[in-house]
Amino acid sequence: MGTETIKIKYFTDKIDKLTYIDGKSDWIDLRAAEDVTLIKGEFKLIPLGVAMELPAGYEAHVVPRSSTFKNFGIIQTNHQGVIDASYCGDNDQWFMPVYAVRDTEIHVNDRICQFRIIENQPKIIFDEVTYLAHADRGGHGSTGKA
Repeated sequence: MGTETIKIKYFTDKIDKLTYIDGKSDWIDLRAAEDVTLIKGEFKLIPLGVAMELPAGYEAHVVPRSSTFKNFGIIQTNHQGVIDASYCGDNDQWFMPVYAVRDTEIHVNDRICQFRIIENQPKIIFDEVTYLAHADRGGHGSTGKA
C-alpha cells in the first residue's frame, strides 16, 4: 500500500494529535474536543477538534470505537459517518452525532470514535436484466441454517 498525505487543522490544543499506529490497526482514533454531559435520551453533536483535506478520490468513514458504547453509553446516530473530500473548508470541523442511552459524561481527549479513508466508489453503470444466473442463497438471514 502507498502512503497518502492528509492536511489537518486542529481546533484545540487540548486533544492529542492524531497518530497512525502501524501494525496494530489501520483505523485512527478521534477524540472529544470538549467536555460533554448527556442525559439519557439526549442527542448531541460532539466536536472532534479536527478538519482535514482528504486526498483526491478518497472519503473518510467514521465509526464508534468498540468500547464506546460500554464506556460512555452512547450510540452514533448515523451508525457510520461518511465525510467526502469536499468537506475540507477551514471551518469544516468533524463531529460525531450521538444519542445517550444512559446519563453519561465524556471528557476532552476521550477516544470516542475512529476513522479510516477509503477510495471512492468507481462509476457504476446498471445493466437491467430479467434473470440472474446464480443459485439463490435462501433468503435474508439464511446463512448457516440447516
